[in-house]
Parts: sequence; structure tokens; C-alpha cells
Amino acid sequence: MWSDFANWFGVAIPIVAVLLLLGYSIRILREYERAVVFLLGRLWKVKGPGLVIIVPFIQQMVRVDLRTRVFDVPPQDVISKDNVSVRVNAVVYYRVLDPEKAIIQVEHFDEATSQLAQTTLRSVLGQHDLDQMLAEREKLNNDIRRILDEQTDIWGIKVSIVELKHVDINETMVRAIARQAEAERIRRAKVIDAEGEFQAAERLAQAGEILAARPEAMQLRYLTALQSIAGERSNTIVFPLPMNLMEKLTKA
Repeated sequence: MWSDFANWFGVAIPIVAVLLLLGYSIRILREYERAVVFLLGRLWKVKGPGLVIIVPFIQQMVRVDLRTRVFDVPPQDVISKDNVSVRVNAVVYYRVLDPEKAIIQVEHFDEATSQLAQTTLRSVLGQHDLDQMLAEREKLNNDIRRILDEQTDIWGIKVSIVELKHVDINETMVRAIARQAEAERIRRAKVIDAEGEFQAAERLAQAGEILAARPEAMQLRYLTALQSIAGERSNTIVFPLPMNLMEKLTKA
């Protein structure tokens, strides 16, 4: 009986060893995955998707996901160009274009991209006024994305989208902005009123020149004024006489 057990054990050990080697050697990669394979520590090739065979103890494999990734940039304290303290956070979408560079050129490309996004966010926004942060968000998004994309290109990373999510301002600054907006509305209203007065005065001056040059036009204007007065319900009506008629009466 002991000999039978020894024989079974002697057969089982090789079988288990073969299964373990096969389990280590055979890898299946999905369509969105790639394998960066190293041979004795040196880069060999990028393989996948599908079935990948790794030689045990000689080759090592690092799996890389090519799908678009997204991470939230933690809220950053930013001093704007006009010395206003704001708190800004953003979201970044990126993906790996070159698995070889993403593994060899940088350690932990996810963390490196996140840290770079934080410093770039502070640097870019610090060059703009608060009004620009609030009104030109699309332009700022494009500026940050372009800078990030240029800097991560050597890592094989493509930054596709950057979106500012929130620009938080303290309560004191919110009240100051509200007062500023109210003052701007009042200024615009005064400018519009002044422009209207200027245009009205300009038109009246032109009308006076026309009436002075054409006496018959003055007579028509006089008759129109009489018609308007006659339509009003008043106890006393005063009929003004044209100056040219008075001149004729005095000469007679």
C-alpha cells in the first residue's frame, strides 16, 4: 500500500508542476489590454490581445489597460491674477496610447498624471483673473488639456478632456461680486439713457433746421398742434398765432 501511495505521489507531483507552469505561462488578454513583456529584465515586445505565452522565470509581463480613464483632481487653492483666493477642482480624461512608454518612461503613470494635473491646474489658473475663470471656462479647459497632453506625450499618455467642475469663492467675495455686477448694470443704464438723450437732441436739432428752412412745414406743424389741443378736454384753449402772421398785422 505504501508503494502504491508513493507511485501516485510521484506521478501527481509532475502533473501539478506542469499545471502550475502552464498557469503561469498562458495569459489571455482582452481586446482593450496589452502585455509589455520583458526578457531577462530587458524589454522584449508588446503583445496582445488574445493568447500570450510567457516563458517561466525568463520572461515577465506587465498588463496595461488601454481604455479611457477618468480621475478627479482634488480641490486646489489658487490665487488668481487679481489676488482673489479660490478653490478649484477638475476632472481629467486620458488613456494610454503607447504601453511601452507608459511602463518604461515613468513609474506609476496614473499617479504621475494626477500630480501633473494638479500642478498644471494651479499654474494655468493663477495666470488669469477671477472674471476669466468664471466666464472663459472653455478656453481654460483647452489650455490645461493642451499643456497636460504635451507633457504626458513622452509617457505615451493622451489627455483627451479636461473640465473645470467647481470654482468656489468665499462669501465675502460673492457679495463683492454682486455689488460690482449691480454697479455695472447701473452704469450701463445711465449710458443707455445718455445715448438716448443725445440721439433725441440730435433729431430735434435736425427737425428745427428743416422747419426753419421751410415755412410751410411750420404751418403744418402749427395745424397739427391745434388738432391735438382740440382733442383734449380742457376749459380754456389758447390759440397761438404764428409769428409771420403777427408781423403782417403789425405792418398793416
